[in-house]
Amino acid sequence: MHSTTQQFDVLILGAGISGIGAACHLTRQCPDKRYAILERREAIGGTWDLFRYPGIRSDSDMCTFGYSFRPWREPRVLADGPSIKRYVTETAQEYGVDQHIRFGRHVQQAAWDSGRSLWTVEARNADGQIERFEARYLMSCTGYYNYDQGFKPDFPGESTFKGRIVHPQHWPEDLDYNDKKVVVIGSGATAITLVPSMADKAAHVTMLQRSPSYVMTVPEVDPVTVRLNRFMPKRAAYAMARVRNIGLQRFVFRAARNRPKAMRRLLLAAVRKQLGPNVDMKHFTPSYQPWDERLCVVPNGDLFKTLRRGDASIVTDHIKSFTADGLQLESGEHLEADIVVSATGLNVQMLGGIEVSVDGEPLSIKDHLTYKGILVEGVPNLAVVFGYTNASWTLKADLASEYVCRLIKHMDRKGYRRVVARDHEGCMTQDTVMGGLRSGYIRRAADRLPRQGNKAPWSVVQDYLRDIPALRFGSLEDPVLEYAVGAAARRAPESGTMQAGSPIAAAG
Repeated sequence: MHSTTQQFDVLILGAGISGIGAACHLTRQCPDKRYAILERREAIGGTWDLFRYPGIRSDSDMCTFGYSFRPWREPRVLADGPSIKRYVTETAQEYGVDQHIRFGRHVQQAAWDSGRSLWTVEARNADGQIERFEARYLMSCTGYYNYDQGFKPDFPGESTFKGRIVHPQHWPEDLDYNDKKVVVIGSGATAITLVPSMADKAAHVTMLQRSPSYVMTVPEVDPVTVRLNRFMPKRAAYAMARVRNIGLQRFVFRAARNRPKAMRRLLLAAVRKQLGPNVDMKHFTPSYQPWDERLCVVPNGDLFKTLRRGDASIVTDHIKSFTADGLQLESGEHLEADIVVSATGLNVQMLGGIEVSVDGEPLSIKDHLTYKGILVEGVPNLAVVFGYTNASWTLKADLASEYVCRLIKHMDRKGYRRVVARDHEGCMTQDTVMGGLRSGYIRRAADRLPRQGNKAPWSVVQDYLRDIPALRFGSLEDPVLEYAVGAAARRAPESGTMQAGSPIAAAG
Protein backbone atom coordinates (compact mmCIF):
# COMPACT_ATOMS: atom_id res chain seq x y z
CA MET A 1 0.00 0.00 0.00
CA HIS A 2 1.21 3.49 -0.89
CA SER A 3 0.50 6.41 1.38
CA THR A 4 -0.62 9.74 -0.08
CA THR A 5 1.97 11.15 -2.48
CA GLN A 6 3.92 14.02 -0.91
CA GLN A 7 4.95 16.80 -3.28
CA PHE A 8 8.04 18.99 -3.18
CA ASP A 9 10.17 21.12 -5.45
CA VAL A 10 13.41 19.35 -4.49
CA LEU A 11 14.18 15.99 -2.92
CA ILE A 12 17.58 15.47 -1.31
CA LEU A 13 18.78 11.92 -0.69
CA GLY A 14 20.95 11.65 2.41
CA ALA A 15 21.44 13.73 5.57
CA GLY A 16 25.21 13.48 5.79
CA ILE A 17 27.63 16.34 5.33
CA SER A 18 26.70 16.70 1.63
CA GLY A 19 22.93 16.48 2.11
CA ILE A 20 22.81 18.94 5.00
CA GLY A 21 25.06 21.30 3.04
CA ALA A 22 22.76 21.07 -0.01
CA ALA A 23 19.72 21.82 2.14
CA CYS A 24 21.45 24.83 3.72
CA HIS A 25 22.32 26.21 0.27
CA LEU A 26 18.69 25.76 -0.81
CA THR A 27 17.48 27.52 2.33
CA ARG A 28 19.87 30.42 1.74
CA GLN A 29 19.54 30.79 -2.04
CA CYS A 30 16.10 29.36 -2.91
CA PRO A 31 13.98 30.10 0.16
CA ASP A 32 10.73 29.70 -1.78
CA LYS A 33 11.43 26.05 -2.64
CA ARG A 34 9.76 23.22 -0.76
CA TYR A 35 12.18 20.41 -0.10
CA ALA A 36 12.60 17.26 1.94
CA ILE A 37 15.64 15.21 2.90
CA LEU A 38 15.15 11.45 2.85
CA GLU A 39 17.56 9.78 5.26
CA ARG A 40 17.78 6.04 5.75
CA ARG A 41 19.32 6.27 9.21
CA GLU A 42 17.68 7.69 12.33
CA ALA A 43 20.21 10.47 12.82
CA ILE A 44 22.03 13.26 10.99
CA GLY A 45 25.64 12.70 10.03
CA GLY A 46 25.90 10.01 7.38
CA THR A 47 29.45 8.63 7.51
CA TRP A 48 30.05 10.39 10.82
CA ASP A 49 27.05 8.70 12.39
CA LEU A 50 27.80 5.27 10.89
CA PHE A 51 31.47 4.86 11.76
CA ARG A 52 32.14 4.27 15.46
CA TYR A 53 35.59 2.67 15.50
CA PRO A 54 38.26 3.97 17.94
CA GLY A 55 39.86 7.20 16.81
CA ILE A 56 37.46 7.85 13.90
CA ARG A 57 38.42 11.26 12.49
CA SER A 58 38.66 13.27 9.32
CA ASP A 59 41.68 12.91 7.06
CA SER A 60 41.17 16.46 5.74
CA ASP A 61 41.76 19.68 7.65
CA MET A 62 38.56 21.09 9.06
CA CYS A 63 39.06 24.58 7.63
CA THR A 64 38.41 23.10 4.19
CA PHE A 65 36.27 20.13 5.25
CA GLY A 66 33.90 22.51 7.01
CA TYR A 67 31.20 24.39 5.10
CA SER A 68 32.03 27.62 3.28
CA PHE A 69 29.09 29.38 4.97
CA ARG A 70 29.60 28.23 8.56
CA PRO A 71 33.02 28.32 10.24
CA TRP A 72 34.51 25.34 12.03
CA ARG A 73 35.19 26.79 15.48
CA GLU A 74 37.25 24.10 17.22
CA PRO A 75 41.06 24.33 17.25
CA ARG A 76 41.79 20.78 16.03
CA VAL A 77 42.96 20.38 12.44
CA LEU A 78 41.79 16.76 12.11
CA ALA A 79 38.57 16.42 14.07
CA ASP A 80 37.15 13.24 15.57
CA GLY A 81 33.93 11.71 14.27
CA PRO A 82 31.63 12.83 17.11
CA SER A 83 32.83 16.44 16.72
CA ILE A 84 32.12 16.40 12.99
CA LYS A 85 28.69 14.89 13.54
CA ARG A 86 27.95 17.60 16.11
CA TYR A 87 29.09 20.29 13.66
CA VAL A 88 26.82 18.94 10.90
CA THR A 89 23.88 18.60 13.31
CA GLU A 90 24.30 22.13 14.68
CA THR A 91 24.53 23.48 11.13
CA ALA A 92 21.24 21.76 10.27
CA GLN A 93 19.61 23.25 13.35
CA GLU A 94 20.98 26.73 12.74
CA TYR A 95 19.51 26.85 9.22
CA GLY A 96 16.31 25.01 10.16
CA VAL A 97 16.89 22.17 7.74
CA ASP A 98 16.54 19.56 10.49
CA GLN A 99 12.78 20.20 10.27
CA HIS A 100 12.80 18.95 6.67
CA ILE A 101 14.44 15.56 7.32
CA ARG A 102 12.39 12.36 7.05
CA PHE A 103 14.40 9.82 9.03
CA GLY A 104 14.14 6.07 8.57
CA ARG A 105 13.29 6.33 4.87
CA HIS A 106 15.12 3.73 2.82
CA VAL A 107 14.76 4.89 -0.78
CA GLN A 108 14.01 1.99 -3.09
CA GLN A 109 13.55 3.61 -6.49
CA ALA A 110 13.32 6.90 -8.34
CA ALA A 111 11.52 7.27 -11.67
CA TRP A 112 11.51 10.27 -14.03
CA ASP A 113 8.40 10.95 -16.09
CA SER A 114 8.98 13.34 -19.00
CA GLY A 115 5.24 13.75 -19.57
CA ARG A 116 4.85 15.33 -16.15
CA SER A 117 8.45 16.60 -15.76
CA LEU A 118 8.56 15.01 -12.31
CA TRP A 119 10.57 12.55 -10.27
CA THR A 120 8.62 9.98 -8.29
CA VAL A 121 10.57 8.48 -5.40
CA GLU A 122 9.48 5.49 -3.35
CA ALA A 123 10.93 4.88 0.11
CA ARG A 124 10.29 2.23 2.75
CA ASN A 125 9.73 3.73 6.20
CA ALA A 126 10.60 2.27 9.60
CA ASP A 127 7.23 0.50 9.75
CA GLY A 128 7.89 -1.25 6.46
CA GLN A 129 5.38 0.84 4.52
CA ILE A 130 6.17 2.39 1.13
CA GLU A 131 5.89 6.17 0.96
CA ARG A 132 5.79 8.07 -2.32
CA PHE A 133 7.30 11.50 -2.96
CA GLU A 134 7.22 13.69 -6.07
CA ALA A 135 9.59 16.53 -6.95
CA ARG A 136 10.85 18.49 -9.92
CA TYR A 137 14.49 18.09 -8.92
CA LEU A 138 16.41 15.21 -7.36
CA MET A 139 19.74 15.67 -5.59
CA SER A 140 21.70 12.56 -4.66
CA CYS A 141 23.91 13.30 -1.64
CA THR A 142 24.50 9.67 -0.67
CA GLY A 143 28.29 9.60 -1.04
CA TYR A 144 30.00 6.83 -2.94
CA TYR A 145 30.09 3.73 -0.77
CA ASN A 146 27.79 0.98 0.42
CA TYR A 147 26.58 1.64 3.96
CA ASP A 148 25.49 -1.97 4.44
CA GLN A 149 28.77 -3.71 3.86
CA GLY A 150 32.42 -2.73 3.67
CA PHE A 151 34.91 -4.57 1.51
CA LYS A 152 36.43 -7.66 3.07
CA PRO A 153 38.35 -10.27 1.07
CA ASP A 154 37.67 -13.94 1.64
CA PHE A 155 40.66 -14.86 3.76
CA PRO A 156 41.85 -18.48 3.54
CA GLY A 157 41.04 -20.44 6.68
CA GLU A 158 39.31 -17.60 8.52
CA SER A 159 36.66 -20.04 9.82
CA THR A 160 39.39 -21.74 11.87
CA PHE A 161 40.19 -18.53 13.78
CA LYS A 162 38.95 -18.75 17.38
CA GLY A 163 39.15 -15.02 17.99
CA ARG A 164 36.95 -12.25 16.65
CA ILE A 165 37.04 -10.65 13.18
CA VAL A 166 35.50 -7.18 12.87
CA HIS A 167 35.18 -4.56 10.12
CA PRO A 168 35.57 -0.89 11.11
CA GLN A 169 32.43 0.07 9.18
CA HIS A 170 30.33 -1.89 11.68
CA TRP A 171 32.26 -1.66 14.92
CA PRO A 172 30.71 -3.81 17.66
CA GLU A 173 29.76 -1.81 20.75
CA ASP A 174 30.66 -4.74 22.98
CA LEU A 175 34.18 -5.26 21.58
CA ASP A 176 36.64 -5.47 24.49
CA TYR A 177 40.23 -5.22 23.31
CA ASN A 178 41.79 -4.50 26.71
CA ASP A 179 45.03 -6.50 27.04
CA LYS A 180 44.27 -8.32 23.78
CA LYS A 181 46.58 -8.95 20.86
CA VAL A 182 45.12 -7.08 17.89
CA VAL A 183 46.05 -7.33 14.21
CA VAL A 184 44.78 -4.54 11.96
CA ILE A 185 44.80 -5.56 8.30
CA GLY A 186 45.21 -2.56 6.00
CA SER A 187 47.42 0.40 5.18
CA GLY A 188 44.96 3.23 4.52
CA ALA A 189 43.49 6.04 6.59
CA THR A 190 41.35 3.72 8.75
CA ALA A 191 44.24 1.42 9.65
CA ILE A 192 46.65 4.21 10.57
CA THR A 193 43.94 5.77 12.74
CA LEU A 194 43.07 2.52 14.52
CA VAL A 195 46.62 1.49 15.43
CA PRO A 196 47.54 4.40 17.77
CA SER A 197 43.96 4.63 19.08
CA MET A 198 43.85 0.98 20.17
CA ALA A 199 47.45 0.72 21.36
CA ASP A 200 46.78 2.39 24.73
CA LYS A 201 44.47 -0.44 25.86
CA ALA A 202 45.52 -3.45 23.81
CA ALA A 203 48.37 -5.73 24.83
CA HIS A 204 49.89 -5.09 21.41
CA VAL A 205 48.66 -3.89 18.01
CA THR A 206 50.17 -5.07 14.74
CA MET A 207 49.40 -3.33 11.49
CA LEU A 208 49.59 -5.88 8.67
CA GLN A 209 49.80 -4.42 5.17
CA ARG A 210 50.35 -5.88 1.72
CA SER A 211 52.03 -2.66 0.57
CA PRO A 212 52.87 0.68 2.19
CA SER A 213 51.10 4.03 1.82
CA TYR A 214 52.49 7.56 2.02
CA VAL A 215 51.92 8.98 5.49
CA MET A 216 52.28 12.66 6.34
CA THR A 217 52.15 14.36 9.73
CA VAL A 218 50.04 17.47 10.33
CA PRO A 219 49.76 19.48 13.57
CA GLU A 220 46.83 18.52 15.78
CA VAL A 221 46.11 22.21 16.41
CA ASP A 222 46.88 24.93 13.87
CA PRO A 223 48.88 27.56 15.82
CA VAL A 224 48.40 30.25 13.16
CA THR A 225 44.60 29.97 13.26
CA VAL A 226 44.64 29.96 17.07
CA ARG A 227 46.57 33.25 17.04
CA LEU A 228 44.32 34.78 14.37
CA ASN A 229 41.25 33.94 16.44
CA ARG A 230 42.61 36.11 19.27
CA PHE A 231 42.71 39.24 17.13
CA MET A 232 40.11 38.73 14.39
CA PRO A 233 36.45 37.80 14.14
CA LYS A 234 36.04 34.01 13.95
CA ARG A 235 34.54 34.10 10.47
CA ALA A 236 37.42 36.17 9.08
CA ALA A 237 40.04 33.94 10.70
CA TYR A 238 38.27 30.87 9.31
CA ALA A 239 38.18 32.37 5.82
CA MET A 240 41.90 33.16 5.92
CA ALA A 241 42.81 29.69 7.15
CA ARG A 242 40.55 28.17 4.52
CA VAL A 243 42.21 30.08 1.66
CA ARG A 244 45.67 29.16 2.94
CA ASN A 245 44.85 25.47 3.30
CA ILE A 246 43.21 25.27 -0.12
CA GLY A 247 46.44 26.70 -1.53
CA LEU A 248 48.55 24.20 0.40
CA GLN A 249 46.43 21.27 -0.79
CA ARG A 250 46.77 22.37 -4.40
CA PHE A 251 50.51 22.97 -4.01
CA VAL A 252 51.15 19.50 -2.58
CA PHE A 253 49.01 17.79 -5.22
CA ARG A 254 50.51 19.71 -8.15
CA ALA A 255 54.04 19.20 -6.81
CA ALA A 256 53.35 15.47 -6.57
CA ARG A 257 52.14 15.44 -10.18
CA ASN A 258 54.86 17.69 -11.63
CA ARG A 259 57.85 16.63 -9.48
CA PRO A 260 56.96 13.16 -8.20
CA LYS A 261 60.52 12.08 -7.41
CA ALA A 262 61.25 15.22 -5.42
CA MET A 263 57.96 14.96 -3.51
CA ARG A 264 58.62 11.31 -2.81
CA ARG A 265 62.05 12.12 -1.33
CA LEU A 266 60.53 14.88 0.81
CA LEU A 267 57.72 12.69 2.19
CA LEU A 268 60.02 9.75 2.93
CA ALA A 269 62.62 11.98 4.60
CA ALA A 270 59.94 13.37 6.94
CA VAL A 271 58.85 9.83 7.86
CA ARG A 272 62.43 8.65 8.41
CA LYS A 273 63.03 11.53 10.83
CA GLN A 274 59.98 10.58 12.92
CA LEU A 275 60.37 6.81 12.94
CA GLY A 276 63.72 6.56 14.64
CA PRO A 277 66.27 3.77 14.10
CA ASN A 278 64.19 0.80 15.25
CA VAL A 279 61.50 0.80 12.54
CA ASP A 280 62.36 -0.33 9.03
CA MET A 281 61.61 2.30 6.36
CA LYS A 282 60.45 -0.42 3.97
CA HIS A 283 57.08 -0.28 5.75
CA PHE A 284 56.63 3.35 4.65
CA THR A 285 58.16 3.23 1.16
CA PRO A 286 55.38 2.75 -1.41
CA SER A 287 55.99 1.33 -4.88
CA TYR A 288 53.87 4.08 -6.49
CA GLN A 289 54.32 7.83 -6.78
CA PRO A 290 52.68 10.33 -4.37
CA TRP A 291 48.99 10.97 -5.06
CA ASP A 292 48.54 7.95 -7.32
CA GLU A 293 46.54 7.05 -4.21
CA ARG A 294 45.35 9.36 -1.44
CA LEU A 295 47.95 10.56 1.04
CA CYS A 296 47.33 9.44 4.62
CA VAL A 297 47.71 12.04 7.34
CA VAL A 298 48.27 11.62 11.07
CA PRO A 299 47.88 14.28 13.77
CA ASN A 300 51.15 15.13 15.56
CA GLY A 301 52.72 11.94 14.19
CA ASP A 302 50.70 9.74 16.58
CA LEU A 303 51.31 6.60 14.53
CA PHE A 304 55.08 7.11 14.53
CA LYS A 305 55.15 7.79 18.30
CA THR A 306 53.23 4.58 18.95
CA LEU A 307 55.65 2.57 16.81
CA ARG A 308 58.69 4.15 18.49
CA ARG A 309 57.36 3.26 21.94
CA GLY A 310 56.89 -0.35 20.88
CA ASP A 311 53.15 -0.37 21.70
CA ALA A 312 52.52 -1.29 18.09
CA SER A 313 54.43 -2.79 15.21
CA ILE A 314 54.06 -2.92 11.45
CA VAL A 315 54.49 -5.90 9.14
CA THR A 316 54.53 -5.83 5.33
CA ASP A 317 53.59 -9.26 4.04
CA HIS A 318 50.79 -11.35 2.50
CA ILE A 319 48.36 -13.58 4.38
CA LYS A 320 48.76 -17.28 3.64
CA SER A 321 45.91 -18.32 5.90
CA PHE A 322 44.21 -17.74 9.22
CA THR A 323 45.01 -20.12 12.03
CA ALA A 324 43.21 -20.86 15.28
CA ASP A 325 45.21 -18.18 17.11
CA GLY A 326 46.28 -15.74 14.43
CA LEU A 327 47.60 -15.37 10.91
CA GLN A 328 50.16 -17.36 8.97
CA LEU A 329 52.06 -15.14 6.53
CA GLU A 330 53.65 -15.97 3.19
CA SER A 331 57.09 -15.22 4.63
CA GLY A 332 56.65 -17.95 7.25
CA GLU A 333 56.04 -15.52 10.11
CA HIS A 334 53.04 -16.14 12.36
CA LEU A 335 51.14 -13.26 13.98
CA GLU A 336 49.26 -14.13 17.16
CA ALA A 337 45.89 -12.42 17.52
CA ASP A 338 42.84 -12.39 19.75
CA ILE A 339 41.11 -9.84 17.49
CA VAL A 340 41.57 -9.17 13.79
CA VAL A 341 40.32 -5.88 12.37
CA SER A 342 39.78 -6.01 8.63
CA ALA A 343 40.42 -2.36 7.65
CA THR A 344 40.40 -3.44 4.01
CA GLY A 345 38.32 -0.67 2.50
CA LEU A 346 34.93 0.21 1.10
CA ASN A 347 32.50 -1.10 -1.46
CA VAL A 348 31.65 1.70 -3.86
CA GLN A 349 27.98 2.32 -4.58
CA MET A 350 26.47 5.18 -6.56
CA LEU A 351 23.10 6.86 -5.92
CA GLY A 352 22.74 4.98 -2.64
CA GLY A 353 22.05 1.74 -4.50
CA ILE A 354 18.56 2.83 -5.54
CA GLU A 355 16.93 1.77 -8.81
CA VAL A 356 16.65 4.76 -11.12
CA SER A 357 14.66 4.86 -14.35
CA VAL A 358 13.94 7.50 -16.99
CA ASP A 359 10.60 7.12 -18.78
CA GLY A 360 10.52 3.46 -17.88
CA GLU A 361 14.11 2.70 -18.96
CA PRO A 362 16.50 1.60 -16.16
CA LEU A 363 19.49 3.88 -15.64
CA SER A 364 22.95 2.30 -15.75
CA ILE A 365 25.13 5.05 -14.31
CA LYS A 366 28.34 3.55 -15.72
CA ASP A 367 27.10 4.31 -19.24
CA HIS A 368 26.80 8.04 -18.58
CA LEU A 369 29.06 11.04 -18.27
CA THR A 370 28.61 13.81 -15.74
CA TYR A 371 28.27 17.45 -16.75
CA LYS A 372 30.76 19.49 -14.70
CA GLY A 373 30.85 16.54 -12.30
CA ILE A 374 27.24 17.27 -11.21
CA LEU A 375 24.46 16.62 -13.73
CA VAL A 376 24.09 13.09 -15.12
CA GLU A 377 24.26 13.14 -18.91
CA GLY A 378 20.96 12.22 -20.53
CA VAL A 379 18.99 12.32 -17.27
CA PRO A 380 16.70 15.33 -16.62
CA ASN A 381 16.79 17.31 -13.36
CA LEU A 382 19.18 14.94 -11.56
CA ALA A 383 22.25 16.21 -9.71
CA VAL A 384 24.85 14.07 -7.99
CA VAL A 385 26.69 15.96 -5.26
CA PHE A 386 30.16 14.46 -5.24
CA GLY A 387 33.28 15.73 -3.49
CA TYR A 388 36.94 15.83 -4.42
CA THR A 389 39.21 12.80 -4.26
CA ASN A 390 42.42 14.86 -3.99
CA ALA A 391 41.22 17.53 -1.54
CA SER A 392 38.54 18.03 1.08
CA TRP A 393 35.22 16.49 0.00
CA THR A 394 33.14 19.46 1.09
CA LEU A 395 34.92 21.94 -1.18
CA LYS A 396 33.32 20.39 -4.26
CA ALA A 397 30.08 19.45 -2.48
CA ASP A 398 29.58 23.12 -1.59
CA LEU A 399 30.25 24.25 -5.15
CA ALA A 400 27.95 21.57 -6.58
CA SER A 401 25.05 22.63 -4.35
CA GLU A 402 25.62 26.30 -5.17
CA TYR A 403 25.53 25.40 -8.87
CA VAL A 404 22.25 23.50 -8.51
CA CYS A 405 20.69 26.50 -6.75
CA ARG A 406 21.87 28.80 -9.57
CA LEU A 407 20.41 26.40 -12.11
CA ILE A 408 17.03 26.21 -10.35
CA LYS A 409 16.76 30.00 -10.15
CA HIS A 410 17.74 30.32 -13.81
CA MET A 411 15.04 27.83 -14.82
CA ASP A 412 12.47 29.68 -12.73
CA ARG A 413 13.32 32.98 -14.46
CA LYS A 414 13.02 31.40 -17.91
CA GLY A 415 9.99 29.27 -17.13
CA TYR A 416 11.83 26.00 -17.81
CA ARG A 417 10.54 22.81 -16.23
CA ARG A 418 13.47 20.55 -17.00
CA VAL A 419 17.08 20.50 -18.09
CA VAL A 420 19.15 17.67 -19.48
CA ALA A 421 22.82 17.62 -20.49
CA ARG A 422 23.58 15.92 -23.83
CA ASP A 423 26.90 14.71 -25.17
CA HIS A 424 26.51 15.41 -28.91
CA GLU A 425 30.18 14.77 -29.76
CA GLY A 426 30.85 11.32 -28.31
CA CYS A 427 33.22 12.53 -25.58
CA MET A 428 33.01 9.41 -23.40
CA THR A 429 36.21 7.59 -22.40
CA GLN A 430 36.69 4.42 -20.36
CA ASP A 431 38.12 6.40 -17.45
CA THR A 432 35.79 6.96 -14.48
CA VAL A 433 35.02 10.17 -12.60
CA MET A 434 37.50 8.97 -9.95
CA GLY A 435 40.07 7.82 -12.48
CA GLY A 436 42.84 10.05 -11.16
CA LEU A 437 43.48 7.59 -8.33
CA ARG A 438 44.66 3.97 -8.44
CA SER A 439 43.28 2.94 -5.04
CA GLY A 440 41.94 -0.61 -4.85
CA TYR A 441 38.38 0.40 -3.97
CA ILE A 442 38.24 2.62 -7.07
CA ARG A 443 39.63 -0.06 -9.39
CA ARG A 444 37.10 -2.56 -8.01
CA ALA A 445 34.27 -0.12 -8.75
CA ALA A 446 35.14 0.71 -12.36
CA ASP A 447 31.94 -0.95 -13.57
CA ARG A 448 29.76 1.11 -11.20
CA LEU A 449 31.03 4.66 -11.67
CA PRO A 450 30.09 7.32 -14.25
CA ARG A 451 32.59 7.85 -17.06
CA GLN A 452 34.98 10.72 -17.75
CA GLY A 453 34.76 12.76 -20.92
CA ASN A 454 37.80 13.71 -22.99
CA LYS A 455 37.15 17.43 -22.63
CA ALA A 456 35.12 20.01 -20.71
CA PRO A 457 32.38 20.05 -19.56
CA TRP A 458 32.48 16.24 -19.37
CA SER A 459 35.89 15.89 -17.72
CA VAL A 460 36.20 16.01 -13.93
CA VAL A 461 39.12 18.31 -13.16
CA GLN A 462 39.44 17.73 -9.37
CA ASP A 463 40.61 21.34 -9.03
CA TYR A 464 38.79 23.77 -6.76
CA LEU A 465 40.41 26.85 -8.28
CA ARG A 466 39.26 25.85 -11.77
CA ASP A 467 35.81 24.79 -10.59
CA ILE A 468 35.01 28.12 -8.90
CA PRO A 469 34.68 30.15 -12.13
CA ALA A 470 32.96 27.27 -13.96
CA LEU A 471 30.35 26.55 -11.27
CA ARG A 472 29.83 29.92 -9.59
CA PHE A 473 30.03 32.17 -12.62
CA GLY A 474 29.86 30.02 -15.76
CA SER A 475 26.99 30.54 -18.22
CA LEU A 476 23.88 28.46 -17.56
CA GLU A 477 22.92 28.69 -21.23
CA ASP A 478 25.47 26.11 -22.33
CA PRO A 479 25.01 24.60 -25.82
CA VAL A 480 25.08 21.07 -24.36
CA LEU A 481 22.21 21.82 -21.98
CA GLU A 482 18.69 21.25 -23.31
CA TYR A 483 15.90 23.10 -21.52
CA ALA A 484 12.16 22.54 -21.82
CA VAL A 485 9.01 24.33 -20.70
CA GLY A 486 6.65 21.46 -21.37
CA ALA A 487 6.97 18.42 -23.57
CA ALA A 488 9.50 19.89 -26.02
CA ALA A 489 13.19 20.33 -25.27
CA ARG A 490 15.73 22.55 -26.99
CA ARG A 491 19.44 23.13 -26.97
CA ALA A 492 20.62 26.36 -25.48
CA PRO A 493 21.67 28.80 -28.25
CA GLU A 494 25.41 29.16 -28.88
CA SER A 495 25.23 32.83 -27.95
CA GLY A 496 23.67 32.11 -24.57
CA THR A 497 20.62 34.25 -25.41
CA MET A 498 17.03 33.32 -26.24
CA GLN A 499 16.32 33.15 -29.98
CA ALA A 500 13.41 35.39 -30.92
CA GLY A 501 10.51 33.43 -32.34
CA SER A 502 11.78 30.05 -31.13
CA PRO A 503 9.04 27.69 -29.86
CA ILE A 504 10.29 27.77 -26.30
CA ALA A 505 10.60 31.55 -26.32
CA ALA A 506 7.04 31.83 -27.50
CA ALA A 507 5.90 29.30 -24.89
CA GLY A 508 7.78 31.10 -22.09
